[in-house]
Amino acid sequence: MMIYGLSTCSVCQKAQKALEAERKDVQFRDVRADPLSEAELAALVAEFGDRIVDRTSNDYRALNDWLKNSEVEAQISAKPKVMARPIIHDGDAYYLGWDATVQNALLKG
Repeated sequence: MMIYGLSTCSVCQKAQKALEAERKDVQFRDVRADPLSEAELAALVAEFGDRIVDRTSNDYRALNDWLKNSEVEAQISAKPKVMARPIIHDGDAYYLGWDATVQNALLKG
C-alpha cells in the first residue's frame, strides 16, 4: 500500500498511523521530495479527474492565473502542495482523502 502526500500533512500522518496500527504494509511517498512521474500523475488524474487538486488551499490560491487555467498535471507538477491528499493506492484501488468512507474501506471494524 502506498500513501502519496506530504510528510508535514497532519491528515497524511493520521492515515499512515491508522493503517500501520492495522498492521498494513504501508509505504509513504512525499510528493515534494519525490515528485510523481508523468505516468503516475496521469494514472491519478484518470482515477480522480480534477478532484486531485485542492482548490480551497492557500497554495492553490497563490498560483498565478496561467497555472490556475492550466491542466491539473501542470498545477501539481509546478506546486505539489496543491494535490489533494492523501491519495492511497492499495492493490488495484485508489482512495482520495481520509474520510469515513475511505477509513471504512481500509480499516477493520
